[in-house]
Amino acid sequence: MNSNYPKHSNVILHAFDWPYSLVAQRAEEIRAAGYKTVLVSPPMKSYKSEQGTQWWQRYQPQDYRVIDNQLGNTDDFKAMIEALNGHGVWLYVDVVFNHMANESSLRTDLVFPNAQDMAAYQTDAAYYEQQKLFGDLSQPLFDETDFLEAFPIEDWKDPWQVQTGRISGGPQDPGLPSLSDNAHVVEQQRAYLKALKSLGVKGFRIDAAKHLTLEHLAKVWTNDIVQDVHIFGEIITDGGATEDEYELFLQPYLEHTRLAAYDFPLFQTLFDALDTKGSLKSLIDPYSFGQALSSRRAITFAVTHDIPNNDVFSNLVMQEQDEWMAYTYILGRDGGVPLIYTDLDTSGIKDSSKQPRWMNAWHDTRMQRRIDFHNRMHGEKMELIEASDDLLVFYRGEVAELAKGIVALNKSKRAQTVTLELDGEWYDLLSGKLFSAEEGSLTLPIDAKDSLMLVHAN
Repeated sequence: MNSNYPKHSNVILHAFDWPYSLVAQRAEEIRAAGYKTVLVSPPMKSYKSEQGTQWWQRYQPQDYRVIDNQLGNTDDFKAMIEALNGHGVWLYVDVVFNHMANESSLRTDLVFPNAQDMAAYQTDAAYYEQQKLFGDLSQPLFDETDFLEAFPIEDWKDPWQVQTGRISGGPQDPGLPSLSDNAHVVEQQRAYLKALKSLGVKGFRIDAAKHLTLEHLAKVWTNDIVQDVHIFGEIITDGGATEDEYELFLQPYLEHTRLAAYDFPLFQTLFDALDTKGSLKSLIDPYSFGQALSSRRAITFAVTHDIPNNDVFSNLVMQEQDEWMAYTYILGRDGGVPLIYTDLDTSGIKDSSKQPRWMNAWHDTRMQRRIDFHNRMHGEKMELIEASDDLLVFYRGEVAELAKGIVALNKSKRAQTVTLELDGEWYDLLSGKLFSAEEGSLTLPIDAKDSLMLVHAN
């Protein structure tokens, strides 16, 4: 594992598709909510218009050398870093290295930036020089020689197709031009990462990492690049060990790199456990069964940007009550770096109050209280108390007698009670209720489809 792995509590706010100016504006509130890090959408040149653009257009790069997209430019980006630094918050960024933008409707060549953009660089030279991160804007970044042969991915369980073919929307879509890992491409990608690090970026999320070969990853993410930053790849799987996608893509990535990754195995385990037919027993120690990543390499989550925003993953959107219980588990357990998703209503999905489901999730009081527990308990060991199909209870601390925290989840449709051999007074951060032990016995009522996160009251 890279030596820069965060040693302290580091809850990441995924400010998905937030303008850089909005992140800067909310920097103080972000820190007050308990976050140590903000992850923002790809800071590079991508399509923008006065009428606005779709979120996925941020993931179609036109140029690495300047930041100029719908979310802001390099000046805005620098101002955001300064604002976050002022409140002790790190910045992580998305990087898209697998492909460039699909501009087949505009042209037949593969020169990036395209001729129109190159002309704009010359016409408005002062502006673009101001926005430049590195390189010579009088020359294109890439040309035809920097791309792989054009063919669409048809078999998504064929590693060769997935890592050399184009991501496309179907037979009529030429798809996203896939970059090779030749010396020029690697040089530009490394220069881009170094430029962002020099601005103060502390971490990178590798978008579409399953589409990059291990050789490409090794050429880009060398020791000098990974030093002092936290790096994790997005490799979407439908579960852990024994599942095809895990064995074909995630397992080789884990074996041959030192980088972290989204813990999709744990997500699937958690999703299944919270289902009416599932069992919370599967959450006792999922890593031991290959159903979670090692704690030092895991980015844990209850929802990612792909789940609500892509139809193919929409069946993985949890019920609201289940998602809150999932966050209790993720922020209550020991291990992994939790990532909290929020957006500006890109999916259009509403909550039970008819409000955008994830727009205010990041600073919802319920989320802040869970993050508070996580930050208080960071590094404390986890010890199982009780587990059944519908109930999971565990300590945080060395042993029961020295427990510093208690986490309880009840997924059933009826209230349940658990009795623990503990003394003293305990405060539930989630409900604000105080529970007092009597003669060494602490009784905790847990409402249906609800959870508790308790700390010592003193």
